[in-house]
Amino acid sequence: MKLPGKTIERLSQYRRILLNCLATGKTHIYSHELADMLNLTAVQVRRDIMLMGYSTSQKKGYDINELIKVIGSILDTRKGQNVAVVGVGNLGRAITGYFMGKRSKLNIVATFDNDPAKVNRVISGVNCYPVKELASRIRELNITIAILTVPPDHAASISEELVIAGIKGILNFTSVPVNISPHVYLEDYDMITSLEKVAYFTKKNSLV
Repeated sequence: MKLPGKTIERLSQYRRILLNCLATGKTHIYSHELADMLNLTAVQVRRDIMLMGYSTSQKKGYDINELIKVIGSILDTRKGQNVAVVGVGNLGRAITGYFMGKRSKLNIVATFDNDPAKVNRVISGVNCYPVKELASRIRELNITIAILTVPPDHAASISEELVIAGIKGILNFTSVPVNISPHVYLEDYDMITSLEKVAYFTKKNSLV
């Protein structure tokens, strides 16, 4: 099953909300409730859920436990995937600490840096290795995904190393785009663009 990127983003958001609901003791949820929590329409939620091949005839809404499992069957791999963070500055450290334990099927198992004060230490609960060991550690630890938080002038060279080492997906947090093999999935996250988008709509709202 191949779903559009935006649908995958929403499924991840649904699962996060559903897990929170489950933690409060809630067992069922209606499409309009889920939609309200994410500023979506109930039609969009139902469409996404139907795309997964899931439906319910229960009048009390979707079974939260079942829905979480169905989403997991789409987003996760059976064995899980190992992740590396490359660049252990403030951002890399924050991402590592925040993500630890959030998803059982995605595990940050290594970080990499060139700073002698950081390598060969445990940082945010994860071993930090020298960048020169990138290829060997990726193979040894079966790492398939990399989160890139290096300085912009190193982004291109590090991305190339990651691809050569066998990485299948990169989440790029640097401020520069990188060109990599079309066989590797690349997701760019530009915080400046996101913040400017928020600033634009804040300005528009202020003028109302």
